[in-house]
Amino acid sequence: MHTNRYSRLPLVFALAALLLPAFTQAASKEEIDANIDEALVKFYEESAAGKRLAGRAKGMLVFPRVVKAGIGIGGEYGEGALLIGGDKVEYYNTAGASIGFQLGAQIKSQIIMFMTDDALDEFRSSDGWEAGIDGSVAVVEFGTGGEISSNSAQQPIIGFIFSNKGLMYNLTFEGSKMTKIDR
Repeated sequence: MHTNRYSRLPLVFALAALLLPAFTQAASKEEIDANIDEALVKFYEESAAGKRLAGRAKGMLVFPRVVKAGIGIGGEYGEGALLIGGDKVEYYNTAGASIGFQLGAQIKSQIIMFMTDDALDEFRSSDGWEAGIDGSVAVVEFGTGGEISSNSAQQPIIGFIFSNKGLMYNLTFEGSKMTKIDR
């Protein structure tokens, strides 16, 4: 019996639909807090410049574990918290969907720094904030020695994606929606 490469797509989609929720179980406040602390330690170890920027940020939205999976149609989900002055003041989730060439899964950490009071206030007053629509996030890639370009460091909202594990690689926040959650 001859099968073409598309005959197994329903099975693959069903498998992805079953696996993504397993990776994205809702975490308790304590689990989120512990994962944030661990992600920040790793982030600060990777980039002294990132640590300096964090010290100047008015607020930091930290998603320590964002799971993304896709086979043609993709989705991502993670939970984290907004830190102000080092304190976790509100909890959020990030979710997004995409269509296009993609195959695989990854787990990544994301940090969004609000460098101005206006940017932070606009984020906090929104009812579901979408990157690229409600605010443009300047994605920073680590350079030699973990340094950051001076142009990126001057933006009102700066984003970092790190600890990529897995086969899919996508350095963007565009289309990700952040929504406040109760924890």
